[in-house]
Amino acid sequence: QVLLVESGGGLVQPGGSLRLSCAASGSIRSIYTMRWYRQAPGKQRELVATITNGGSTNYADSVKGRFTISRDNAKNTVYLQMNSLKPEDTAAYYCNSDVKSYVEIRNYWGQGTQVTVSS
Repeated sequence: QVLLVESGGGLVQPGGSLRLSCAASGSIRSIYTMRWYRQAPGKQRELVATITNGGSTNYADSVKGRFTISRDNAKNTVYLQMNSLKPEDTAAYYCNSDVKSYVEIRNYWGQGTQVTVSS
């Protein structure tokens, strides 16, 4: 079994910054692509950023230039540095990853962490 646990969410003023973390634990052999999604109330879940195990990144247009995704393969952890936050960034943020355990390759989700941008 593999668990993804997010942390780092909270309340921040517009223009502020937050750093989200997502740590994977369990029977892990390899972690492939890692992703951050977000879902605002009443809206569909959207893909925010992606990083491959080789370090290639991709971002939603709405966060380009403001958010940075990175990973520490030794710690099985992915990060999302969020700068110049806007009220429209308010959402629950979810970590998602393709993980190879000792049994299979599966896609896993974290439980989510809330980010609220408000003055």
